[in-house]
Amino acid sequence: MLHDASPTARALQTLVILQTRPGTTAGELGERLDVTERAARRYVAILREAGIPVESSRGPYGGYRLGRGARLPPVVFTAEEALGLVMAVLGGHPAATDPGDLVGSALSKVVRVLPERVGRQAAALRDYASTVPDRYASDPDPAVTGALVAAVAARRRVALRYRSRPGHEWDADVDPWAVVARHGHWYLLCHSHRAGAVRTYRVDRISRVDQTSHGFVPPEDLDPVASLEEHLGAGWEFPTRVTFDAPLEEVRPWIRSPMGRLEADGDGCLLIGSTNNPTMYAQEWLAAMPFAFRVHEGPELRAAVASLAARCAAAVGELVAV
Repeated sequence: MLHDASPTARALQTLVILQTRPGTTAGELGERLDVTERAARRYVAILREAGIPVESSRGPYGGYRLGRGARLPPVVFTAEEALGLVMAVLGGHPAATDPGDLVGSALSKVVRVLPERVGRQAAALRDYASTVPDRYASDPDPAVTGALVAAVAARRRVALRYRSRPGHEWDADVDPWAVVARHGHWYLLCHSHRAGAVRTYRVDRISRVDQTSHGFVPPEDLDPVASLEEHLGAGWEFPTRVTFDAPLEEVRPWIRSPMGRLEADGDGCLLIGSTNNPTMYAQEWLAAMPFAFRVHEGPELRAAVASLAARCAAAVGELVAV
């Protein structure tokens, strides 16, 4: 609350409220500003005196709203806010150092409108900070991402075109529950009517999104992050089934969500999942496990593990021979 704010500051705060919540009544303005209703009306009058069109209407759906042509004042950053923003952008999108990049162009516009002293610091950080691109991060199309978010907010089913990592493409009608950013990738958590199950799709592999007229209701108490983690290893092209000769409690810290679901199995544990890339699953995930394991399913993963084992054995043999 603006307990010690000047009338001008409260009037600007009133402008922000009316911009984001059209139809706000004088009583609601007073509550949000922590002032009386009479004072709230006075701040509306200050805005009108400054030439900002504030319209009012009576009745159960009445209240104040900004008229056509109303604009908010420029956003003002502190030096710490500006530098924090540039650091966040460069940390998540190293290509933003290039003004020709989409995000880099937007960052340049922000830097240009900053006050001179703050702008100099922000520009220096952008121009002289060194960044290392994350080779695993993805770069989804902003238009596709925006269309998905709009469908999530409207609770409307979408028809989309998806491309798997091996290059297979298909069309699917899905109920988009949430868009989640995770470790450099953007995912769509949804219910796929094609599969009849929950699916997680990489947004950078979605090429088309068409919102339909069909509505949907997401699950009650949906936790998008937890649900995404639970389903990352499900629904891919090649099934995987691996047992470990170690207790579940010891193996669990080594299991990444995309590897599948881990459950107890006698004195050991069982990992059930799926993958679009058996070679990566074998070389990057299973090979790093410090436990004895056996691959029971599927044949693609078994072949990838056998190939890796043969290469490793050949490498050791060559070293012994030397």
